[in-house]
Amino acid sequence: MSGSAGVRSVARILARDDGRGGTSLPVLESDGPLALRRTRAGGSEARVMLVGAMSGPLGGDHFTVQARVEEGARLSVGSAAATIALPGQAKGDAHYDVRLEVADHAELHWLPEQLISAHGSDLYVATRVELAATARLVLREEQVLGRSGEEPGRLTSRLTVRVADRVVLDQELACGPGAPGGWDGPAVLAGHRAVGQLVVVRPEFAAEPVPVRSLGEGAALMPLAGPAALVTAVAPDALRLRRLLDEALASLG
Repeated sequence: MSGSAGVRSVARILARDDGRGGTSLPVLESDGPLALRRTRAGGSEARVMLVGAMSGPLGGDHFTVQARVEEGARLSVGSAAATIALPGQAKGDAHYDVRLEVADHAELHWLPEQLISAHGSDLYVATRVELAATARLVLREEQVLGRSGEEPGRLTSRLTVRVADRVVLDQELACGPGAPGGWDGPAVLAGHRAVGQLVVVRPEFAAEPVPVRSLGEGAALMPLAGPAALVTAVAPDALRLRRLLDEALASLG
């Protein structure tokens, strides 16, 4: 759906235990620039690919993705390509909202490709995750500031994770023109143009929190206030960032 204020697009996923050792997808709905495709999976997991049918988000656009994983189900969601935030004809910033819910004894792997902030764009990304006490999660976020040889647009990203109604993570990062001073300084990105994080939630982390440790140059692992761990990483490019986050996930088993 579109208008003078930009494009509005919503995608919805519902994953449910099918009672036969697998996961069904009774709801797989999308419109406009967002398209959802079920892909081949093995075992009890369902896999969904998010495909961008059009460029964007552009200025003034508002995209929303909602996913709920019901008790006992397992879902993995990826994307077919990087998302590129671009300037548009409509005035105002663009918004990309992600809302994820995972019930008890359910598991979600949220592993989209990178988000690229192109020059002249202005995008606000808000990701909110609600997990039951025994839910499991692997969530990866990767942001690249500018395409090759260009300055970035403005990108603001907020991630909130709650486990059993308790906030374990709530953080926001703003980069690019107009962002608070110091975003590119030694205390934040230190001149790097790729930044990412990995959130892993497992019930066993409540009894045995992960230890704080460095994961090589540019990456660190730390426990959160709950059954969760956070990896943060900065890198000169998207390839190096992905390698750091993949190695971090492998180190967690």
